[in-house]
Amino acid sequence: MLHIGCHLSSSKGFAAMGDMALSIDADTFAFFTRNPRGGSAKAADPADGAALMKLCQNKNFARLVAHAPYTMNLCSADSGLRDFAKNMMKDDMARMELIPGNYYNFHPGSHTGQGVDVGIGFIVEALNEVLPLAEHTTVLLETMAGKGSEIGRSFEELQAIILGVDEKHRERLGICMDTCHLHDAGYDIINDLDGVLNEFDKVVGLNRLKACHLNDSMNLAGSRKDRHAKIGEGHIGLEALVGVVTHPALRHLPFILETPNELPGYAAEISLLRSEFHRRMV
Repeated sequence: MLHIGCHLSSSKGFAAMGDMALSIDADTFAFFTRNPRGGSAKAADPADGAALMKLCQNKNFARLVAHAPYTMNLCSADSGLRDFAKNMMKDDMARMELIPGNYYNFHPGSHTGQGVDVGIGFIVEALNEVLPLAEHTTVLLETMAGKGSEIGRSFEELQAIILGVDEKHRERLGICMDTCHLHDAGYDIINDLDGVLNEFDKVVGLNRLKACHLNDSMNLAGSRKDRHAKIGEGHIGLEALVGVVTHPALRHLPFILETPNELPGYAAEISLLRSEFHRRMV
């Protein structure tokens, strides 16, 4: 069975997102924990979180994939911005306790000229403070395209973060693979998906792979630009993306669409991918 959904608005609360997901035949979804371009967050309602968890259980949803705001940079050169990011993440861990057992995904950050090793050190420092609060949440590092000074453009950088974290907290860490980001970073998921996954397994371990952002790309492979395209309308293409969702090492994952769509467009992509998944798997 294909577990697939998309980013949904959290403006009406947790349970409303569950209903919205059902309306487009999704059995998972993503949402921003707070304003994606800022730091503000509405007060969370425990009863609303419980209502969503009941719906997810009754409808056999896969795990949900919450997303940290884009402004959260744990490895900024500015210590004030690092503290701001860390406090945001701590607050998000408290919110995630209202919907226990799900995933919290974040962009590792940009080292802003300090160098990768320094940036990784700051990320590790923050995670060692935050992960003890993630009692019922798995925190996911996202694979990045590598634009600017982004950290996470290679499997080796992600593994360096994981290995830097205190061993007793590492079980709360996983990876969210983004198809557009992988493609833009130069990983050949079109012609050699098996090779890419074998490399990931050797460097990080497939046991760490918990979710996948399913996006086409507006860019050529290795561009390091990170611009998402609708499914089948970019340089990755429908055939390769269907290969991702049907791959034996991946097909059990929750897949999250982050394509440039409104709800009807997401519904159409979910329908297309479910149809292609069924066609390949029968």
